[in-house]
Amino acid sequence: MTTDEKISALLGKERYSFDDLVMLVEVLRSEKGCPWDREQTHKSIRKDFIEETYEVIEAIDTENPELLREELGDVLLQVVFHAGIEAEQERFDINDVANDICAKLIHRHPHVFGDTVAENTDNVLSNWEKIKSEEKSRKTVTDKLRSIPPMLPALMRAEKVGKKAKCFDFADEYDVMDKVCEELTELSDAMSEGDRENIAEEIGDLLLSVTSLCRKLGVDPEVALNRATDKFIDRFETVENEVTKRGMIMENMTSEELNAIWDENKHKTV
Repeated sequence: MTTDEKISALLGKERYSFDDLVMLVEVLRSEKGCPWDREQTHKSIRKDFIEETYEVIEAIDTENPELLREELGDVLLQVVFHAGIEAEQERFDINDVANDICAKLIHRHPHVFGDTVAENTDNVLSNWEKIKSEEKSRKTVTDKLRSIPPMLPALMRAEKVGKKAKCFDFADEYDVMDKVCEELTELSDAMSEGDRENIAEEIGDLLLSVTSLCRKLGVDPEVALNRATDKFIDRFETVENEVTKRGMIMENMTSEELNAIWDENKHKTV
């Protein structure tokens, strides 16, 4: 089918399918398509993929099905676009992507497509990790730790590393609390010495310990930090509104004055 035929076919439809999306990307990337779309590479739209994924997360967190539908479409476009770039180089296409994920899911669900027995979710996850390690030739725990993508958000990566390194873990949450206090002391010492490199290192150790504490307490550190950030913004807004009500300007006030208003109003937004 020529590009003109593809354009005509797309314009003649009232409802589109997945195959139409693949065709649409082909048109956009063609000589008769869009200059911007033709110029894009995997790396040039890498950040777009990340942003679209986070917008899906926002739709999930806000329980907004209409937004979720829209944002899933944006993510799907990214998948089709990247596969389309590879198809142009005749390395693989979207059907190869679909084939590979189907084959992977069948292989990793032997309790559904084979004779393996999995009585509960823990059995399923255990089998999944075992099969995945065999597929990737990950023989040691270190292999599994290094396989966690370093470009993940730092808190998420630290949490995943902690889970996979559970054979070398703290006894309980109180043991982790002792470690957090120890790291705070070491950070205080580094601050006293004024060693910027050591300060950064100790802050990293402290954050890592806090993620371990979150794991022991069953708290998602990403969720906890986002909630704390939202709470700060709400409280800041309350303080700013109060300052405005008093006819004052925040930038001209001392930290003591602002903290006094903060303390007066910090429970109003909780």
